[in-house]
Amino acid sequence: MTPDSENRTDKQISSDSATPQTGEKPKAELDEGSTVPNATHSTSKVVQDGDSLVDIPSDVSRGKISGVFSTQTVAKVGTGTTTRKMIQKAYWFAEQNDNADASAVMVQPLNKHNVPSGPKDSIPMEDFLQRFNPELEFYQQEVFPRMKELNTTLKRAEEQRDQGALYSAEFEYAAALDFDEENVRANFGLGLTYMERGEPAKAEDIFERVVGLDASFAPEHKHLFNEFGISLRKSNLLDQAVEYYTRALEITQDDENLYYNLARAFFERGDKDDCTTNLDKALSLNPSFEEANKFLAYIKKQDS
Repeated sequence: MTPDSENRTDKQISSDSATPQTGEKPKAELDEGSTVPNATHSTSKVVQDGDSLVDIPSDVSRGKISGVFSTQTVAKVGTGTTTRKMIQKAYWFAEQNDNADASAVMVQPLNKHNVPSGPKDSIPMEDFLQRFNPELEFYQQEVFPRMKELNTTLKRAEEQRDQGALYSAEFEYAAALDFDEENVRANFGLGLTYMERGEPAKAEDIFERVVGLDASFAPEHKHLFNEFGISLRKSNLLDQAVEYYTRALEITQDDENLYYNLARAFFERGDKDDCTTNLDKALSLNPSFEEANKFLAYIKKQDS
């Protein structure tokens, strides 16, 4: 016999780890204390930053960088005698890596609503200090209030979904997406809401958006990622579940849990060979993966 409960391991991306029986339908807090360095670039000092020496202005705090910065580029407009230079300014939300040696800063552009949106880029500290200028007043007056409002809206949406108020949850998630259409929490949440309401067609639309966002597969969203994948499978959106986990494996290829989850989706779809192949891959990464061993033994017993 095989276990009939869902059990998820809490690794980078958790596995939906119940071994299926035949016919079984197998939350980023905003830091209000964020600060930006007071950089006037008057005098400087040379410090060791990772493997290189970096010239850092003396009045730049060595505390964690977190806040809004700007960059400027000069573009030529017109031709001939009408040519003129135009300065273009771009705003970014910047945050120093927590898990690194402070040698890089993650930057993310602000969208038209002045909230961080879209892909993040890692900028070497030396390059960041040369090109990016702090925008403390803009952050305090424009960006932080909108980030706080977005975060509050997402919390309301998640509370409504947890309470089963799915139409209210849909309204709140939609409001969050008005701020940031690429927001991972909002997209995951809205997709889950549709699946819980039994509206797979609407969930499919959200699925297409989610798989196109690399941020969907980032470690900080592992719980939402896991829940979304399980819901796709339980909603009988098996082709989408296979595509979902396959897309994740394009980004993270050394996670046995992904191969296990993909194996389950193949099993539900009736693709036993593909199921076995992915279980073998999971076990090659982690031979002591108990759920995968049980699942493989279950399949072999069925075939005997």
